[in-house]
Amino acid sequence: MQLRRSALALLLASLIAAPAASQDPAPERPPHYDHIPLWPNGAPGVGRRRGEAEVARDYWVRNIHDPSLIPFPAPAGKRNGAAIVVLPGGGHKLLVWTNEGTKVATALNRAGMTAFVLKYRLANEPGSAYTVEGDAADDARRAIRWVRAHAAEYGIDPTRVGMMGFSAGGELVTQVADHPEPAGRPRTDAIDSLSARPDFQVLVFPGPRGVPAPAPAIAAAPPAFLVAGSRDECCAAPTVALYEQLRRAGVSAELHMYADSGHAFNLDESERLSILHWPDRLYDWLADGGWLSPRPAKR
Repeated sequence: MQLRRSALALLLASLIAAPAASQDPAPERPPHYDHIPLWPNGAPGVGRRRGEAEVARDYWVRNIHDPSLIPFPAPAGKRNGAAIVVLPGGGHKLLVWTNEGTKVATALNRAGMTAFVLKYRLANEPGSAYTVEGDAADDARRAIRWVRAHAAEYGIDPTRVGMMGFSAGGELVTQVADHPEPAGRPRTDAIDSLSARPDFQVLVFPGPRGVPAPAPAIAAAPPAFLVAGSRDECCAAPTVALYEQLRRAGVSAELHMYADSGHAFNLDESERLSILHWPDRLYDWLADGGWLSPRPAKR
């Protein structure tokens, strides 16, 4: 009897000491991303707001005064030398950081592309003194220049650097790709001497700002892929209008308008099969344009 009690006591002690199988696991830490400041000494015009903390909740981030890039290098075994700067939307009030930023970057990685998600200044946030055509577009141009300046570090071909923008981010892509750079913008270092024009542009339900683009600039615009929903009240019409302007100017452009679909369907947020497969059409377009194929080194 005593032996049985001793065995029972040992069993109870071991159960108390061991972690319970049904115990909830420790909460995961939020993912850590490297932030690369676009201007090490602060963005032009940021003034006293430099260094203010960003505000982030769930899927969004705002209060951005130190614009930055977050790199997502493609796996070494898949890397093809192409790069793309991703600009999330959010009405220039916030950035839809996950669904139009980090998730997009990791999807592009699967195609062998190195992605950089841009945190740009927000012109429509309450209390903001920034402008879309000025400060936010400056951030977008600086992002392209920064990627070209550091191409060798990431195994990138500096002649295959594109931009991809969602909604308000698409407006910024249009400002950079289809409009001339305003004269008199400040030059802070050697990076600012590089070209800010992307080699290709991807516009995902882009907003109306900047459409139509100036005729002389649109003729020099890079190849474009445009996609939107036919029932998108804000962005269906400007998407079609920009495509038609590009087409008339002789720019290589491809347009996909999806029936009975509205705004912000992103990568996988729809019950419609056509919407779920729109990234496949993007990858087809990228492949047909040679953007996913490494180019031989020039001799």
